Amino acid sequence: MQKATKRKQILQQLTGLKLDIHEAKSLAIIEKVLASPDYQNAKTIGITISRFPEVNTTSLIEAAWQDGKQVAVPKCIASTRHMDFRLINSFDQLETVYMDLREPIIEKTTSVAKSMIDVQIVPGVVFSNKGYRIGFGGGYYDRYLNDYTGNTISLAFDCQTGHEVPVEAHDVPVAKIMTETRIIACQESSK
Repeated sequence: MQKATKRKQILQQLTGLKLDIHEAKSLAIIEKVLASPDYQNAKTIGITISRFPEVNTTSLIEAAWQDGKQVAVPKCIASTRHMDFRLINSFDQLETVYMDLREPIIEKTTSVAKSMIDVQIVPGVVFSNKGYRIGFGGGYYDRYLNDYTGNTISLAFDCQTGHEVPVEAHDVPVAKIMTETRIIACQESSK
């Protein structure tokens, strides 16, 4: 099955989730992250600002701030399809850009080196249990993860996992996928 077809199929399924169920499942996933050694041992976390129907990352970001962790959010550079992760300590340091994405305001934030991010929360739409994913189609994370050496975790609802995902030479699997019911240790990952 084509990536675009599978992405559309799963997004339709996620969009159909009732808001209260979506929020309850999101919170169950975030609780798993907060309890994990990956999170607890991290000083700096890389994470995107989620949009519905993705797993809601707001409470994870707020918990990280309360726990004294640094939170780095990507600024996408469309011309190169690269990301500049920038430290935020308030949602007021974000602006809405294309496709309703919320990104850091450059003048209000500081760039952080990839090597300083201990845990990278990697978004995606469809996941294999080996950690390969179909993202939103921009290829930003495949480029970013190519030489990233920290821990990688994806947050996903159960219905997003266990799928056949076509793998290309540049694809980098995540180490773990956390869902509302389980933690999948992805065997293919080098982490």
